[in-house]
Amino acid sequence: MPGLAAAVGPTAPGEPERALLVVGDVVTDVVARHAEPLAPDTDTAARIALRPGGAGANVACWAARCGARVRLLARVGADSADWHRAALRAAGVDPVLRVDPELPTTVVIALVDAAAERTLVTDSGASLRLGPADWTEDLLDGAGHVHLSGYLFFSAPGRELAAVVAKAARARGLPVSVDPASAGFIRRLGVPRFLDAVAGTDLLLPNEAEAALLSGRAEPARAAAELSARCGAEVMVTLGAGGALAAAHGRLTARAPAVPASAVDTTGAGDAFTGGLLAARLSGADLPSALAAGCRAGAAAVTVVGGRPPS
Repeated sequence: MPGLAAAVGPTAPGEPERALLVVGDVVTDVVARHAEPLAPDTDTAARIALRPGGAGANVACWAARCGARVRLLARVGADSADWHRAALRAAGVDPVLRVDPELPTTVVIALVDAAAERTLVTDSGASLRLGPADWTEDLLDGAGHVHLSGYLFFSAPGRELAAVVAKAARARGLPVSVDPASAGFIRRLGVPRFLDAVAGTDLLLPNEAEAALLSGRAEPARAAAELSARCGAEVMVTLGAGGALAAAHGRLTARAPAVPASAVDTTGAGDAFTGGLLAARLSGADLPSALAAGCRAGAAAVTVVGGRPPS
């Protein structure tokens, strides 16, 4: 996948390398690609693959692929902890995995149709127990940016942990970003509760549907502007084949076109965008360059099965 790391650029001479800390989820993905519509009450032929995934872990792996030094805090089950730890290390991520003695690792079944669009079915498992007890202050040592997976905000322990991490990051002057992660889970939690939970975030990274839900505006540029004004955060919205746009202080600040790609599976494309964008920002890239880096990573992601870069 040439060109991804090169787009980020090196750390300036004499400047210590700053790391990205990601706090979020590790998931076992079951990806089923079916060429025909799902047939009720009978079999549907599909190509099925088992892959390591999870929004937080995917962001971490793509950021590492794009040149960042990355640490990930997550909670997994004993059933697959060793497999996930090895996969993260192979991707260049420093995994800090808390092993749950009772619940298995989260499992997501991704049903991917002929247009490469996916439907997700989730068993949240151990991820729901990631909480303040899993946090240690030294995870911030050497960090330059903290990213919180939106899935944290859909459980009480996760929301508590997000608040603890954000407070600790701000005490060190570190920016914090959040990927809202799931329009369905936001509806279940409630938009006001979600926006209250992410108050004070420096960067919000919704997709088009999430931006519309959170802002009440259907048109993406208006949604991003409205959301940035309401939250006081910089907002970057991914638009799939439409690329991405950014807004701050109630106005549109940048756009980037999508990079053409032959899609086989859109799982993790948004995570790849986030990883590429955050790696670029850590390197000192300006906003248009960071948006473009995110779009390149997102385009690369749709050409592979699953949400991670290929080994």
